[in-house]
Amino acid sequence: MKKIDFENHFITQDWVDALTANEGYPRLVSDAATGKLRLYYQADAFEPFGVMPKLLDLGAGRLAEMDAVGIDFAILSLTAPGCEQLDAAVGPRVAASSNDAVAAAVDSYPERFAGYAALYPKDVDGAVKELERSVKDLGLKGWKTHSNFGDSFLDERRYWPILAKAEELGVPVYLHPAAPMIPELRTYGLALAGAAFGFGIETATAMVRLILSGALDSFPRLQVILGHYGEALPFILQRIDHPFVRPYIKADGAAVPDLKHPPSHYLRHNLWVSTSGNYLPAAFHCTREALGMERIVLGTDHPYEFMHECMDFLAGLSLTEQEQAQLYTTNGAALGIEI
Repeated sequence: MKKIDFENHFITQDWVDALTANEGYPRLVSDAATGKLRLYYQADAFEPFGVMPKLLDLGAGRLAEMDAVGIDFAILSLTAPGCEQLDAAVGPRVAASSNDAVAAAVDSYPERFAGYAALYPKDVDGAVKELERSVKDLGLKGWKTHSNFGDSFLDERRYWPILAKAEELGVPVYLHPAAPMIPELRTYGLALAGAAFGFGIETATAMVRLILSGALDSFPRLQVILGHYGEALPFILQRIDHPFVRPYIKADGAAVPDLKHPPSHYLRHNLWVSTSGNYLPAAFHCTREALGMERIVLGTDHPYEFMHECMDFLAGLSLTEQEQAQLYTTNGAALGIEI
């Protein structure tokens, strides 16, 4: 059966140049003592950036790695932290050039690649236009954004026109981690701020904020994808409804936001999750039980994670043929990907 990877990252030279020249954060810096490249999210949190050659490869090298593990098709997305935190004079240009670059890669390998758009959401009108251009003119399949924009979160009403446009176009939003805006999650550098903990904590927070803001009542057909089995949200699928169902809390009408449904409804109907970067069988089993196999898609998190590790892990789960078909191929059709 065909296998579709929903989380496969890239960068462009324009993005590299913009982050190298950025006087603030995020910033790419070559460490003077070691010569190693580092991506600084803030002064107190950086990530070694040795994956840059693989991120820049939108051709033979990436395809060879996909072929080696049996992945037929990948949806490419601009890596974190994207361009949301760049200066207003730079961010829109980097977003547009990224979208042009991924569209060119798709044109070169239409049977192997699709792409998600990058946007500069702080220019809301410009982002709406760029999303429409990316989908209608370039053929991209959604918007990949991040857990924070440096000083704000996706749920804020000023960003709702972008969500409205995504719903109108019928494309999903891939909500991916960035280094936490929450300063307490950066106290111990990458160990707390990064993929091991802070990335997921803040991305889960961003998704819950989106629900509580009422955005998914306003845009009920909008679909949101989270990596890493939903950043632990399936684990609290029952618990998340607590203040909405307890009579002593409900009796005070001002205690919780006025939503049409309890929060778990939106996690069941608007949330999709990918398999990226989490190789704990219990995490998979919890997610399948909580959300259903029909809401899980393949994600490898290339090149931050190893494709073969992801595929070997999934192969060891003893999935039925139907479950494999859902995970690898057929679930993608509901997200606009059919191969």
